[in-house]
Amino acid sequence: MKKIKFMEKIEKYYNLINEHLSEFEKYYNSLISFNEKVNLTAITDKEDVFIKHFLDSILSIEEIKENSNVIDIGAGAGFPSLPIKIVRPDIKLTMLDSLNKRINFLNQICSELNIESTNVHARAEDYIKNNREKFDIALARAVARLNTLLEYLLPYVKIGGLVLAYKGSNYLEELSEAKRAIELLGGKYLKTISFNLPENKGERNIIVIEKIKPTSKSYPRAKNLPKIQPIK
Repeated sequence: MKKIKFMEKIEKYYNLINEHLSEFEKYYNSLISFNEKVNLTAITDKEDVFIKHFLDSILSIEEIKENSNVIDIGAGAGFPSLPIKIVRPDIKLTMLDSLNKRINFLNQICSELNIESTNVHARAEDYIKNNREKFDIALARAVARLNTLLEYLLPYVKIGGLVLAYKGSNYLEELSEAKRAIELLGGKYLKTISFNLPENKGERNIIVIEKIKPTSKSYPRAKNLPKIQPIK
């Protein structure tokens, strides 16, 4: 693939992709091959994958301090955390997903790219039992609405750590809806980082929540209650 043309606002992110282009090429080829057997993504065009998955994923890297312990909840095909790990090998990464077929892919691609990561087949409400407030960063993309998502993510984060929630154009509605969940779960809204993806490929808003106090051990609730009865 030719080096990606720059757009000024996100030139530095393009540079990171280009610096690690061979790794992203391998990632793309494995993703497309595995996707024929297991549905990992509806996006398969090469340019779309590089922009909507790879570039999109690394837009939060400036919020992640060096050597951070990071967990990706509902990691799927590895977005956003695996592209971040490619360009930021200093982070310690855990990828969590409830579907074992996805974990099989993550194990495969991490082996191919020689990336060290703990890839776990478990539900967020189960894995939390031995991992409460263990991580500096918890992040997720395309998993659930924010008030539900925060119930899964904030319990994993240390005091002073961050949640990075990747959202689309309706982020203001979700942020308003999640005000009580943010407070109840020990968080504080800091800011939203907004980007327009190049080639008119959409809008990305990353909501940044700081953990300012412990989350009650009654969260996250089991039996899918965060989705069935979200905090309002």
